[in-house]
Amino acid sequence: METQSLTIRRPDDWHLHLRDGDMLAAVAPYSARQFARAIIMPNLVPPVTTVAAASAYRERIRAAAGPGFEPLMTCYLTDEASPGELERGHAEGVWVAAKLYPAGATTNSASGVTDIRNIAPALERMQRIGMPLLVHGEVTDPAIDIFDREAVFIDRVLTGVLRDFPALKVVFEHITTADAAQFVAGGPKRLAATITPQHLHLSRNAIFAGGLRPHAYCLPVLKRERHRLAVRAAAVSGSPKFFLGTDSAPHLRAAKESGCGCAGIFNAPHALESYLSVFEEEGALERFEAFVSSNGALFYGLPLNEGTIRLERAAVTVPEQLPAAGSTLVPFHAGETLGWRLA
Repeated sequence: METQSLTIRRPDDWHLHLRDGDMLAAVAPYSARQFARAIIMPNLVPPVTTVAAASAYRERIRAAAGPGFEPLMTCYLTDEASPGELERGHAEGVWVAAKLYPAGATTNSASGVTDIRNIAPALERMQRIGMPLLVHGEVTDPAIDIFDREAVFIDRVLTGVLRDFPALKVVFEHITTADAAQFVAGGPKRLAATITPQHLHLSRNAIFAGGLRPHAYCLPVLKRERHRLAVRAAAVSGSPKFFLGTDSAPHLRAAKESGCGCAGIFNAPHALESYLSVFEEEGALERFEAFVSSNGALFYGLPLNEGTIRLERAAVTVPEQLPAAGSTLVPFHAGETLGWRLA
């Protein structure tokens, strides 16, 4: 007899974009409805590089999300990242981690790191104080094919970081390839990875299904089917090294459907239901709670959440669009019917 409902410890999102202003007000409640905490990405304009900016942004998020949701802030690393500022923000409980964007790798990453050697003093300090490094794992060398940038990043950057900073905790964000899944699984305990729902459901064919599909475009870009299956196997494996990170990244419809469409998939409205459908399809419902509710917290050294949530079997049709900031957002699974809902 198939399971009709599932009660789990309240989960967390270990990779989330909330933007700011009117967009923040529109999207934060979707995440707060499901998650107790979320690691907040710092790629605003200008980026969040100071303790003061992070504290102020945290208060704006709390106001938008309402009670019961705790934003976990991150520092945007630049070539000039200050070890002292990193340590102060971490000691004051403002910054939980720091984020490495290779310059030009994704949305609002122009201020990112141009050479990993430039932030060696910052990484040394983070290693000493126990502050995790979160990496957008792609090289930006224009000579490297966009579909190969994650695999090349492992060879050119990540292997060296793990070697040179032997106590640094590293989260390889939004992995998309068999290369990354194998590298994390075979790596030290201080290396973990987040996985998005879109990289579990979609291969790169989705971008070109009957035309150019901008709402399936994200970075890291979707990969071949064999990579999707490898990432999916990692997610449902039961390994504590893999955990939920939606990388929900809202862009207004006009910004997606344009001559140079923005990268990002807005999956927050039905994130848990999307993940759960994968675990059910893979016959791994008993491993779902650890992936969404405990693996991430244990890796970060944070307490598990006390409360619970319940998901129940029900047909739910995802809206074609949702209102936001005077316009609309197209959510992940728009127009599709999912088999679960948050009770």
